[in-house]
Amino acid sequence: MTFNDFNFDATLLEGLDAMGYTQPTPIQQQAIPLIMAGKDLIACAQTGTGKTAAFVLPILDKIVKSNAGNLNTLIIAPTRELAMQIDQQIEGMAYFCGVSSIAIYGGNDGMAWDRQAKALKEGADIVIATPGRLIALLQSGDLKFNTLQHLVLDEADRMLDMGFSDDLKTIIKHIPNKRQTILFSATMPPKIRTLAAELLTNHEQINIAVSKPAAGIVQQAYVVYDNQKEKLLQQILTNEDYKSVIVFCGKKDKVHELYKTFNALKYSVKGFSSNLEQADREEIMRDFKGKRLRILIGTDILSRGIDVDGISLVVNFDVPPDPEDYIHRIGRTARAEKAGVAITFVNEKDQVRFAQIEALMGIDVAKIEVPAEYGATPKYDPEAIQKRMNKPRSFKPKFKKNTPKP
Repeated sequence: MTFNDFNFDATLLEGLDAMGYTQPTPIQQQAIPLIMAGKDLIACAQTGTGKTAAFVLPILDKIVKSNAGNLNTLIIAPTRELAMQIDQQIEGMAYFCGVSSIAIYGGNDGMAWDRQAKALKEGADIVIATPGRLIALLQSGDLKFNTLQHLVLDEADRMLDMGFSDDLKTIIKHIPNKRQTILFSATMPPKIRTLAAELLTNHEQINIAVSKPAAGIVQQAYVVYDNQKEKLLQQILTNEDYKSVIVFCGKKDKVHELYKTFNALKYSVKGFSSNLEQADREEIMRDFKGKRLRILIGTDILSRGIDVDGISLVVNFDVPPDPEDYIHRIGRTARAEKAGVAITFVNEKDQVRFAQIEALMGIDVAKIEVPAEYGATPKYDPEAIQKRMNKPRSFKPKFKKNTPKP
């Protein structure tokens, strides 16, 4: 199957050809015909499957063929990085189409706010927005949705995890009831199904490789104490075959600490967290995508919406708090059917959590022996871990001092 089989407008096909798109991925093969047919859709697809093009391409084709010239589509994304990435992809695909788009997101100065508001007033076919900035623009009266035809929620599960549920409900009140709604999510927990029931009408559903990492990822784990992690990471990074690396940490403080350590060791490294100014974040991502920066250390803000080809290694310095977050983290490597390595450091208290991740994937991740010079490591007993996983938790009420018990 090729993109010619979708009968896209010739200008859109020209843009795809210029970008090197040849054959549609499975999610694109299934989603594009449904979206072109005007169906509401909920699609579950992991990162790196080509899901952005799956909803952007049929919408671009509709806009080109309608020639309406009004605000047509609203795409809501959880983070500014994902909003910017979607906007960049639209610019590439629509290069020969004359379709305009704008990404609006917070974290900018007043000039950026004015620039975004002006662009909206002058008109854009597609708006890609984060929930917070979108609500601010709605309240200011700078954005009207009376001509809207399509609503897309990308990384919907992430938006709910980040606490945007009420914001989404507020935004929906400003959108015409008669519209096509498309919801993309990497996971399908009950809260997503509830959201879909509220927003979608007679919808179709697609599931692509739910909760499974890409086949090209070589997964490994080291069972270590916390004070052994940094030295082990240094040893791993001496392997120069790892030319593009992301290191995930659980907390921003650890991101800063590791950055200072590896920067002092003269590594090509930057820390990435929500504390950075937007201009700094954009510069770091440009350098990382352009291979001018080898190592990026960050929190889970990097686990979704960062589309960088050729990442050879992902290191989970800390086990993520949720099994699904693990899938998204390691999904930064082995994209587009390429190979990559994902290494996780598992301390004693995180062994049960990592076992839950393995259970979700249905595999046992290879445990690599830690070199003897590191000293003793935590005991790893799969049977004991399984018993701890199956043991029901008991909850005891906690009482503050000087508070009488009931």
